[in-house]
Amino acid sequence: MSNIGSYDERIKNFDWSLAEKELDYKDGDTFNIGWYCSDRICEQGKANKLALIWEGLGGVEKRYTFNDVRVRSNTIGHFLKGLGIKNEDRVCLFMDKIPELYIGFLGVLKIGAVAQPLFSAFGDESLHVRLDNAQTTAIITQRKHVGKVRKILDQMPYLKHIIIVDHDGKKELKEREMVFSMDEAAPVEKFEIFPTKAESPSVLHYTSGTTGQPKGVKHVHYSLISQYLTTKWVLDLQDNDIYWCTADPGWVTGTSYGIIGPWSLGITQCVLDTGFGAEPWYKFIEKNKISMWYSAPTAIRSLMKAGDEVVTQHDLSSLRHLASVGEPLNAEAVIWSEKVFGLPFYDTYWQTETGSMMISNYPGMKVKPGSMGKTFPGITGVILDPDTFEEINEPNKPGLIGFKPDWPAMMRMYWRNEETYQKKFKNGWYMSGDRSTIDMDGYYWFVGRDDDVINTGGHLVSPFEVESALLEHEAVAESAVVAKPDDVNMEVVKAFVTLNKGYEASDELELKIMNFIRKKLSPLAMPQEIEYLDTLPKTRSGKIMRRLLHAKEWGEEIGDTSTLEDDAPRMI
Repeated sequence: MSNIGSYDERIKNFDWSLAEKELDYKDGDTFNIGWYCSDRICEQGKANKLALIWEGLGGVEKRYTFNDVRVRSNTIGHFLKGLGIKNEDRVCLFMDKIPELYIGFLGVLKIGAVAQPLFSAFGDESLHVRLDNAQTTAIITQRKHVGKVRKILDQMPYLKHIIIVDHDGKKELKEREMVFSMDEAAPVEKFEIFPTKAESPSVLHYTSGTTGQPKGVKHVHYSLISQYLTTKWVLDLQDNDIYWCTADPGWVTGTSYGIIGPWSLGITQCVLDTGFGAEPWYKFIEKNKISMWYSAPTAIRSLMKAGDEVVTQHDLSSLRHLASVGEPLNAEAVIWSEKVFGLPFYDTYWQTETGSMMISNYPGMKVKPGSMGKTFPGITGVILDPDTFEEINEPNKPGLIGFKPDWPAMMRMYWRNEETYQKKFKNGWYMSGDRSTIDMDGYYWFVGRDDDVINTGGHLVSPFEVESALLEHEAVAESAVVAKPDDVNMEVVKAFVTLNKGYEASDELELKIMNFIRKKLSPLAMPQEIEYLDTLPKTRSGKIMRRLLHAKEWGEEIGDTSTLEDDAPRMI
């Protein structure tokens, strides 16, 4: 029997107070995610239950019970507090998917500070932009990543503490650096958790937009209400489950459903910190008898590419429920998973800004391959006319997805960017920036983004950010960045550039520019192709018409070109 039971029954008279009751929360109480995900679980008699099974390169394994998580997060919190870090100070977690990232996240929240998880593959510039916007007080990182911090340190007077969790004592510490070992530090059994309230800030996640710098999405501790219930009803996690969320906590899925959701329910979860590979992934599922698997369409398509034969070489009978997140899940992937695993992947739709699942497929409800499913109980979703922002009541007519802004996990602001935050709301609706249709049965079908943000493998990349970085390369005079179709990632980054005098187009230069972006921003932002042009298509006012370049890549109609410069290239 699934946790949600009947979807149709659940949506009748739904109220979020159901989750408040299950979490023993009353309005005005202290409300701290760190406590809910560790101390509370221990108080329920699960102190000795496994919380985390971690595997790294070479098969190295570490295991932590919920009591281990409780004590170690206390220890981290005690250490941070001893440095003078206060409630609402921003603490960045800049690590690979190591245990210190997961447990450290709770430690930061326990002292009332704001956790700022960042993808460890970010280059120094991507790191600096996000630390600077947040005015981050401390960063917890590893030896392999501290070089990026050192490179930009002179630009960050606000960054007071650089904490290295795996220092081996061989190299001298630099300015503001210190060592902390989670497993070797004196354990702190009792720790006074900061009395955060429901609306106290908890997590600051960064997401990309069409223009401008990345936006810091602020969430509060009350987001747990949504995350707890969606984890229970959509992912259907039950007490004896072994759960695997493949997302990195540098992204919102890796925190909402890779830390908070499962641990608030007292569920054992697994983490594999070795990168992607069909054989090692299946081996990991078989070895740990994983029963609930939450992954991304890019990974699923890569598994499809690896073939069906490798699946049959492993005992995957422990799997009972599969779900997907991050980008549209194509119908072929759902049909394939039913064929090879005997189970469909259930698509889920949500965003960094929403903090929790908004539209999903549910256990026991018919899956329509290619559909995002239906709105979660308590979520009011509509399709809006792009011009008037009025509700479209006609089935199968595309429009913008809008949500009534009244769910617990909704972002509370874009950090230091109130103007952009207010633009997310029109006519009383939160605007997702995505287009969809709704069929006669109430199922949503994704149509596309309403802006130029590139969704590559489930990660949003800002064309503006890549274009700005490209212009810092000595060879590049002008740049325009668009999405290019890709079989596995759905879309990847493609750059169009014009060159400065003295530089000639070549494969060697293309490689140099690609590596420049990879180091400066991240591997995700690196263009997979660079096309050289004599001039970029512009309007008469000088604005680059990225739309035309996008149309060329996707084989779409060009549309109105009346505003194009007279001497613009006719390559489209």
